[in-house]
Amino acid sequence: MEKLEQEKAKIFIMVEIIEYVDHAIVIKTIIKKPTGNVTVSSFDSGEVLSEKISPFDTFIQVIDGMAEIVIDGNCNMLQTGQSIIIPAHNRNTIKANERFKIISTVIKSGYNEVRI
Repeated sequence: MEKLEQEKAKIFIMVEIIEYVDHAIVIKTIIKKPTGNVTVSSFDSGEVLSEKISPFDTFIQVIDGMAEIVIDGNCNMLQTGQSIIIPAHNRNTIKANERFKIISTVIKSGYNEVRI
């Protein structure tokens, strides 16, 4: 049976728990709750996460490489260690001009309408 979350109360190094896969985007759930989730993702060069709009703010932190985050048509180039918050209800796309890994955190509490 596949684990849905990262094992609790065990030390891990975030950048090492996910591998790059040629021609793919890999997403691993760290923690998932009705009030939000944390995932780590690896993007191979040339991969694109299709444009979407989330009803919640999304915190993105680059943990390896360089990511292109486009928010409402504005391009942001983030390097390892840099972060950005994608505001709720904004169009956004994540592009890999080179390989990179990111942590994504979505917090659903604090909004008037939370859909689970």
